[in-house]
Amino acid sequence: MQPAKAKILVVDDLAENLLALEALIRSNELEIHTAQSGLQALELILLHDFALALIDVQMPGMNGFELAEFMRGTEKSKHVPIVFVTAGNKEHFVFKGYESGAVDFLHKPLDAHAVRSKINIFVELHQQRLAMRCQLQELQASRAAQEKLLLQLQKTQGELQQAIRVRDDFMAIASHELKTPLATLKLQNQLRQRHLDRDNLDAFTPDKLRKMTDTDSRLVETIIRLIDDMLDVSRIRVGKLTYATTEFDLSELTHEIVERFADQLTQSNHGYTLDIADCVVGLWDRYRLDQVITNLITNAIRYGSGKPVTIKLTQKDNQVQLSVRDQGMGIAPEDKTRIFQVFERASSTSGSGGLGLGLFIVAQIVEAHNGRIRLDSVPGEGSTFTVELPLTEGVAGANPVVLTPAQHTPATR
Repeated sequence: MQPAKAKILVVDDLAENLLALEALIRSNELEIHTAQSGLQALELILLHDFALALIDVQMPGMNGFELAEFMRGTEKSKHVPIVFVTAGNKEHFVFKGYESGAVDFLHKPLDAHAVRSKINIFVELHQQRLAMRCQLQELQASRAAQEKLLLQLQKTQGELQQAIRVRDDFMAIASHELKTPLATLKLQNQLRQRHLDRDNLDAFTPDKLRKMTDTDSRLVETIIRLIDDMLDVSRIRVGKLTYATTEFDLSELTHEIVERFADQLTQSNHGYTLDIADCVVGLWDRYRLDQVITNLITNAIRYGSGKPVTIKLTQKDNQVQLSVRDQGMGIAPEDKTRIFQVFERASSTSGSGGLGLGLFIVAQIVEAHNGRIRLDSVPGEGSTFTVELPLTEGVAGANPVVLTPAQHTPATR
């Protein structure tokens, strides 16, 4: 790319002087603009970035000194070098010229070699100034880019550190949650082995065996549910959580799940209340809604403070509403959004348990069914989780979900 031509301003009230000076300095590297008055020169100055101004001193109206003072007072032209062209060599002209901002004088008759030499010097200085300006702009742009990159790196570093903390906290919680039922299974197995070694067959009466197998089944179900939750979160992250919609009765499914947890609801929460409408048939994924209801009921058992749980299912027009209410500690307003994020729970107490995945998975499944989940809670008075689902819309395409750790409290509701 060829460099742009340097622009020269020539000002003289006599046309013949303009033609003579223009002919003298004409060059392929220069772009010459002429003006026959100070006002014309000022108009040109507003339009162009000049490398040099050659100005005749004695002009009618606005003389060369006055034009120079105007140029020095204008932001666009205050740094343009001014060379006065004069027929005289009077000392007071020189002093006044320098006071007006001139950098040099050319005296008539003009010496062609001197004129060209001076113009070349000022043009070269102008080009150097432009080059320095471009370099400065490039440096500033480079510095801005580096600062932006540094901020991005700092942000990424912070996110990585947060992700590492979340991972470590999650692994600690997962290890604890998985070890607890496994340790219980191990102890029970050791106890049975001890009875067998001592031929203590009284420990294996039908009632005692039934109790053992029931306990084992609950522990195994707990382990399976924890593993399934972890796998589901991984699938949600890459958008591979599968759905298979079928037409079924949600009231029937709800009764089945409640029956599954009946003993726990009775023992841990001193009972439960059901208000389930009959024959609520819709198009959903049965397995995924089983997960939703199961998570909400286990959530109520865990946080219900040992008080009865209410499960309600209603239908109105084309909408189904399922709610699970506990009478536990409740959830603070600032936590109502956070608990639906991955690895989060409302309570950080060690006794509350859980991986912090249940409500996150529930929210994703409900959203995939074109539904929504709502939480109503007052601290100290309990919580009500309400799921609203359309009857016939089926399941939307499951989009990938990027798991971004929130302000992490290593816990879960």
